[in-house]
Order: sequence, then C-alpha cells, then structure tokens
Amino acid sequence: MRVLDEVVAQDAPWPFDVIIIDSGSSDKSVEYANSLGVRVIEIEAKSFGHGRTRNLGASLTHGEFIVFITHDAMPADRHWLNNLVEACASDKNIAGAFGRHIAYPEASPTTQRELATHFAGFGEKNTIYRMEDPTRYANEEGYRQLLHFFSNNNACLRRSVWEEYPYPDVDFAEDQAWAKLIIEAGYSKAYAPDACVFHSHDFGIFETAQRAFDESRALHKLFSYVLAPSLHHSLRSWAYLTHRNMGWLKQDIPSFKQRWKHMYKVPFLALAKIAGNYAGSKESAMPDWVINTISRDKNIQRK
Repeated sequence: MRVLDEVVAQDAPWPFDVIIIDSGSSDKSVEYANSLGVRVIEIEAKSFGHGRTRNLGASLTHGEFIVFITHDAMPADRHWLNNLVEACASDKNIAGAFGRHIAYPEASPTTQRELATHFAGFGEKNTIYRMEDPTRYANEEGYRQLLHFFSNNNACLRRSVWEEYPYPDVDFAEDQAWAKLIIEAGYSKAYAPDACVFHSHDFGIFETAQRAFDESRALHKLFSYVLAPSLHHSLRSWAYLTHRNMGWLKQDIPSFKQRWKHMYKVPFLALAKIAGNYAGSKESAMPDWVINTISRDKNIQRK
C-alpha cells in the first residue's frame, strides 16, 4: 500500500492516471486502491502472464507514455515518474526507458552491493543505448546482453512503439525479449539513474536456486545464452562469486562478529545460484512437470 501512496503522490508537471492489475491479492490492497479512486482491473491468477498482463494494462491507458512499476518496487522520491518519462521523451527514437534499482535499507550488504554494481554499469547520468555496431552485435554476446537488458519493474514505454511492438507473451524475461525487438528494429533505449526505485530481495538458498533457474531458462530459451555451460565453468563461477561477496562483506562490515551472520551463507547462496543457472540451461531436456516444480515464477503464479 505504501508503494501506491508513493505513486499517487508523484510530483509531475502533467496529469497522470494510475491503473492496477490485480491477479488475486489476498490482503486489503484492492479495497485501499479503490478508496483512493485508483482504477483496479482484477484478473484470475491463472491468466497472469508477464508480457500478456502488461499489454492488457497498457491497452487501458491513453497517454503518450506508459509507465510500469511492480508491487515490490517503491519510488525512491517524488520525482521518479517525471525523471523516467523525461528520459524516454528526450529523443523521438527512444522506444523505452528503464530506471535504477537500489536495495531496500534492510537488505543484506551483498544484495546492496550487487544491485549498485549492476546498475553502475549503465552510467551515472541519462544514457541512450542503440545498436551502433551491427557486426559487434552479431558476434559479441556481452554487447547483445548490454543492449537487451531492460527492467519492467521500473520502466516507461513510448505508446506508438508499444503499439507496433507489444510485449512478447513469454514465461519470463519479457522485458529483455522486448528490448531485443526494438533494438533490432532500429530504436533506442534509455537508462535513467535518477528515476530510482527501491527493489530488492534477500532470497533463501532454495529461492535463490529457483530464481536463477527461471532467469537461466528464459535467457537460454529466448537468446541462446548459456549461463553455466560446463561443470568446470560452474565451479569457477562459484569460486568467483564466493570470493567477491566475501570481499564485499569485509569492506562493508569491519567487525567479524557482525560480518559472520552474512558470511556463512555466502558459499551456499553462490552454489544455489550456479546450480539454478546450470539446471536452467538444460530446460529443453526437462519434462514440464519438473520445470513447473523447480520454477519459482510458476509456483508463485499457482498460488
């Protein structure tokens, strides 16, 4: 409910409407939204789809720009909405913009560092990304990953482009699949670091494996990325993640006594992530019941 309060209270120089798509919440959020005069569209949980449901929401709007924020992402200030739309509107060739994510204050030190490091890679000021080197795009996976990254947790789309290229109806990573479409169609995307939201999760060991499985499965299925191509690569990745995160903890928490409550989890969480990545890259050989059992996203949708 606090997320909705922050969205409704945004300071913008133009009017905006708020629409909620609710897929079966069991708290009082629908009643609270109605009390604020916010439009609520209720759908069955089984009909939810990351791309499909966002397309439904977009189809109910009328403005030039369509902004998406999820229930677990909260604007960091009252200028989030304006900063995000301004980034998208800054060039007519920009199809969409995504904003920065920062960890909630109570998040673990490693989660805070991981998010900060990831988004720092997109720049410290508004940055426009487009395919400037088709040969590099064809041959360099890292360059494609940079151009494909997009986040619907905190995003703005230009309506005219969305009408031409709606979100793909896929199980996961619909935002990155969409970014691939618009980049290859000649459009640009923008990164807006000042359009900032709190968004983070401290998953347990099993949840970490599930999340990694979903991500790896989607990236393999949609882009042919293999996050864990071999056992040797997986062991190296585990060692790297463990060493990196231990180092972050040492830098951020000088006291060993305080650091220990995070340290002992590090190797197990790293192993869970690598195992999930490895399993996700083998999804094509798995029967549906196995995928449905492992996938965190599918388990959430069944609730």
